[in-house]
Amino acid sequence: MRVAIAGGGLAGLACAKYLVDHGHTPIVYERRDVLGGLVAAWKDEDGDWYETGLHIFFGAYPNMLQLFKELGIEDRLQWKEHTMIFNQPDKPGTYSRFDFPNVAAPWNGLAAIARNNDMLSWPEKVRLGVGLVPAMIKGQSYAEEMDKYSWTEWCDQHGIPENVTNQLFLAASKSLNFINPEEITATVMFSAFYHFMQEQHGSRVAFLDGSPPERLCQPIVDYITERGGEIHLNAPLKEIRLKEDDSVNSFLMRGLEGAEDYEVSADAYVSAMAVDPLKVMLPEPWQKLDYFKKMQGLEGVPVINIHLWFDRKLTEIDNLLFSRSPLLSVYADMSNTCREYADPNKSMLELVLAPAKDWISKSEDEILAATMAELENLFPQHFQGDDSAQLLKQKIVITPRSVYKAVPGSQQCRPVQTTPIANFFLAGSYTMQEYLGSMEGAVLSGKLAAHAIANNPSASDSGKSAPSLSRSPSLTHATTA
Repeated sequence: MRVAIAGGGLAGLACAKYLVDHGHTPIVYERRDVLGGLVAAWKDEDGDWYETGLHIFFGAYPNMLQLFKELGIEDRLQWKEHTMIFNQPDKPGTYSRFDFPNVAAPWNGLAAIARNNDMLSWPEKVRLGVGLVPAMIKGQSYAEEMDKYSWTEWCDQHGIPENVTNQLFLAASKSLNFINPEEITATVMFSAFYHFMQEQHGSRVAFLDGSPPERLCQPIVDYITERGGEIHLNAPLKEIRLKEDDSVNSFLMRGLEGAEDYEVSADAYVSAMAVDPLKVMLPEPWQKLDYFKKMQGLEGVPVINIHLWFDRKLTEIDNLLFSRSPLLSVYADMSNTCREYADPNKSMLELVLAPAKDWISKSEDEILAATMAELENLFPQHFQGDDSAQLLKQKIVITPRSVYKAVPGSQQCRPVQTTPIANFFLAGSYTMQEYLGSMEGAVLSGKLAAHAIANNPSASDSGKSAPSLSRSPSLTHATTA
């Protein structure tokens, strides 16, 4: 079968990769001149990379890790020490660590919490532990049930002290979905907790050794094209054209730079676009179907990614850091964490501003000024006196609609990959899969979509077995690069 895929992010590329594994021919159409979607990156005039977001790979990402293995690029993941590092706002320039010992899960996580005495008191730890018992016993099913509550509401109902949320979960919710605990659905928090705690290395992080388009997307492209698939850039979808029975007749693609629009015909069609543009693109007859109606309850969350180059090292920490700032979420010194960005004498900080809804309309100068004020608190030793660190340059990437905003009730709005339209399928981290809005969710959604197409009655029998859908992560092979 020929399968037309609109969208060249991780979901679309993963869908295409697994379609060729099934013996089909995918043709990916990406509207921009760069692949990756929410992991896209660009080079500036100096040859330095700047990215759409701070992309972190976790041990609890089994489908992503399996993809790296299948592509033969596992060595491109630079695994870091298994610890979570938080800034301490009341002690500028200092850190609090949750160090995970080399023992089986969930005991390593419990030990990490027990040994940290900077952020939580023992009564708070006990109260939190008691509240989390149902989640530890029921796992993902409990996480799904809790979608009716925000995280703050769940904590209030279970007697979790407010200080626990302020100390620990404010940073967690902002890093997981770029919103605060009073907005985020408890499902997201419990899903992360479940996946991180069920595997010994679940919360261990890795950084890619270079830019995502070159080090991750390009190997997928090579894999697809070597097996007969196609990738087309600068190819935006203009319209989904229907047959009389409301199935897809063709994709109408918009011609650029004066070129005429053109039609693309295939045996099956996939939208791997984000949910917001897809809602706009839905044909009128489909808008009446309950399957598509419920998607109106989903929308992307805004996020701002900030890159700052300094004339000196601000930190030697080679890991992800949680800022616990009112303005910032997570950050990293990419000159330490990423091989291609390495610089022994200077820092390149990549920071996520979240929540970003009140900042989207502000100027880059305002965003930069607010960020620099926060950095003075994170690194006071470098921003005092006459020998203050100097900002060499900056790049700010604003994404008005990123991953879907995971608020209470959003789970019921997420569609499965198989639609009521016989030859039309969906891929994207907003679709229903257990890893929510993330790179892992995008890859898994693409795999599920490919599997659905391959098992569709209209699909030709390729005679090939379906690739496995990983559920149980393993990092026995991973070492710190």
